Amino acid sequence: MGSLGFLHSPALGSLQLHSSSKPSRKNQHVVKQLVGAARGSQKLLERQTFLSASRIAIHRRVQHGTMISAVVTDDSSTMTSTEEDTDNIGILGIDPGLESFKDHFEYRMKRYVDQKALLEKHEGGLEEFARGYLKFGFNREEGGIVYREWAPAVQEAQLVGDFNGWNGANHKMEKNQFGVWSIRLPDSGGNPAIPHNSRVKFRFQHRDGVWVDRIPAWIKYATVDPTRFGAPYDGVYWDPPPAERYQFMYPRPPNPKAPRIYEAHVGMSSSEPRINSYREFADEILPRIRANNYNTVQLMAVMEHSYYASFGYHVTNFFAASSRSGTPEDLKYLIDKAHSLGLRVLMDIVHSHASNNVTDGLNGFDVGQSSQESYFHNGDRGYHKSWDSRLFNYANWEVLRFLLSNLQWWLEEFRFDGFRFDGVTSMLYHHHGINMAFTGNYNEYFSEATDVDAVVYLMLANTLIHNILPDATVIAEDVSGMPGLGRPVSEGGTGFDYRLAMAIPDKWIDYLKNKSDEDWSMKEISSSLTNRRYTEKCIAYAESHDQAIVGDKTIAFLLMDEEMYSGMSCLTEPSPTVERGLALHKMVHFITMALGGEGYLNFMGNEYGHPEWIDFPREGNGWSYEKCRRQWNLVDAEHLRYQFMNAFDRAMNFLDDKFSFLESTKQIVSSADEEDKVIVFERGDLVFVFNFHPENTYDGYKVGCDLPGKYRVALDSDAREFGGHGRVGHDVDHFTSPEGIPGVPETNFNNRPNSFKVYYRAEESEESNSADLVDLDKISAAEVVGKQESFEAAAPVEDGNPITSKVKGLEAEEKAKIKDLGAEKIGEADIE
Repeated sequence: MGSLGFLHSPALGSLQLHSSSKPSRKNQHVVKQLVGAARGSQKLLERQTFLSASRIAIHRRVQHGTMISAVVTDDSSTMTSTEEDTDNIGILGIDPGLESFKDHFEYRMKRYVDQKALLEKHEGGLEEFARGYLKFGFNREEGGIVYREWAPAVQEAQLVGDFNGWNGANHKMEKNQFGVWSIRLPDSGGNPAIPHNSRVKFRFQHRDGVWVDRIPAWIKYATVDPTRFGAPYDGVYWDPPPAERYQFMYPRPPNPKAPRIYEAHVGMSSSEPRINSYREFADEILPRIRANNYNTVQLMAVMEHSYYASFGYHVTNFFAASSRSGTPEDLKYLIDKAHSLGLRVLMDIVHSHASNNVTDGLNGFDVGQSSQESYFHNGDRGYHKSWDSRLFNYANWEVLRFLLSNLQWWLEEFRFDGFRFDGVTSMLYHHHGINMAFTGNYNEYFSEATDVDAVVYLMLANTLIHNILPDATVIAEDVSGMPGLGRPVSEGGTGFDYRLAMAIPDKWIDYLKNKSDEDWSMKEISSSLTNRRYTEKCIAYAESHDQAIVGDKTIAFLLMDEEMYSGMSCLTEPSPTVERGLALHKMVHFITMALGGEGYLNFMGNEYGHPEWIDFPREGNGWSYEKCRRQWNLVDAEHLRYQFMNAFDRAMNFLDDKFSFLESTKQIVSSADEEDKVIVFERGDLVFVFNFHPENTYDGYKVGCDLPGKYRVALDSDAREFGGHGRVGHDVDHFTSPEGIPGVPETNFNNRPNSFKVYYRAEESEESNSADLVDLDKISAAEVVGKQESFEAAAPVEDGNPITSKVKGLEAEEKAKIKDLGAEKIGEADIE
């Protein structure tokens, strides 16, 4: 089993190029950039529905090799009144199949425009409305502290805390006509009435006459006594003096054209069985991510959540960074350090539901009042049965203020670069996707089951985010495949930049669990990877945190299971299970990256095949942290095979960094041979060949391609430095031969006008395997912000020399560089 990426080099002065792909003079001596149509990926001239359990794709029927150019607009600027014309829904022109649902799009677009107009009239506009954190919660105003809380159902209210001995008799609050309680505490002797980092709570009496203490809804920090088991959280007044306030020093990195995302959980990132800190993650883990050439970090579990095992998805305090890993200033340090390394930082934002925890969370403000006076819907509509959590009322004015302000808070105060919206499917539909198998029928997306209130909120949210930060990256976690989710709001879309390709990991898990190697279908694999809506970008991933949770297994663990404990030593020959596992682990991740979307995501540790599963401390495991960590020692050990998977992950990212195939619109699957178990496709400037056959290797295997000329190996999963056998000749020139009549695809080979053959290497000795890919020597420990060169050409490509690599034998050197990168900490002197 193996995968190859071939780099095209034209034969000098000998062959005529197709006019549509003729290079500019500037690029004549580099790889040609092609624009093309992908099998199953360029969609929408004629409508053809691909039915699957979780995805919808509308396909353009294309002949392989047909040249197509896609133009994708963005929603990075404020829309004009013309763009907001509800009679001109641009998405209908992109997908004529949506014309039947024009009334639906006009209705929700009108709702969106009307809501924006109301905010402009009464609140000074969307962005001003979303600065609610400057009014609600605790704020400094005119020589004192003012605290405000929206709680219309409350009868009486007091502010209590350490500052008044938890006696609120002298700190009663007043209520205005909008249900907002407030109190002003003037400074005393030049000092604030509430000391920084002291505990506070909102004490109120509800209609039953009962007094309760709750954490303020807009609290910016919350802590718990670690010495008391099951202790409730306390709100903390957080207003550090200037000397203790973190000052950002590095600008945001530019938005990459194709995000390569490293999904991470700070708390479980330590190699020790404990909770890791923001600063430790910044100094020890970020350099690893940078060394593997990811350009984006996606942080999970940032918002405070009282139940650690919820993975951060049962949020209790929306404006507070989780105190388990440190203070808000520590989180700012992490983000600034990431920016210094050229890494953008996305936040896992949870606005689809809230924890039902009454003592610690927002649910504590629900005392049986009407939905108009609550953050949540009443009855069944306000409760998610599968998640055991509360559901927001997105039509409520103050709920909109709370959630939109939450977005602006994380962008402005912490300088996040965007969001991954969790649980979007639950938001889009009244049934929340529960027991719903989406088939692709458009009636499933646009009917009375659609929660238009939530859709309008998401349109407002995406408009706000891109108004504040035009280069923001916003990703939707949606399993339904609702059309328009990834199109601009100005067209009638919901405004996300990307959606997660959630069907892909499900397909891989199904194959690995339920199919023998002989039963793997090449057509089904390629179809699943390309089954996405044209003009709506996807983030592809083979596995994420979902596949690592207790009760399931990662891809590496599914492939090798108990042999990951006993068979990973390089000092012994690999067993057939380990050999197969290493090969398929590399191939599954590589083909997912190359064919599955316009961006790529990997969960922390999966890049090197982290064994076992994730199990947060809980009663069922004796509150153990043993399975809630990452064993970095495995990939750092020079005698273990985990290093090979990590090296290949690094090489994959370098390949895209050099050739930018993820952002390319050219994606052509020319062959998915069921008998040979081989998939061949072109993406950007590269030709990819994947041999999934469990037994057969092929010498002189013929593959089709577009441009004539000469090709050389650019990446080989079977190379020895990746734990393979080194069977493919890296020092071989692969010259093309014309196929059939130019311009007549049916006479071509696999509908490609040219072909070449893939050969074994001339000598299979260890010494002959010196021509490989990635030049990691270009990583500079001293200049971590600069552009990272990935490849080094030993000689001009057109002269026939191979693209060289220095991956081999680099493990010790790489570790030294990681150590140097981590040592470049932002010192205490830099905190002003």
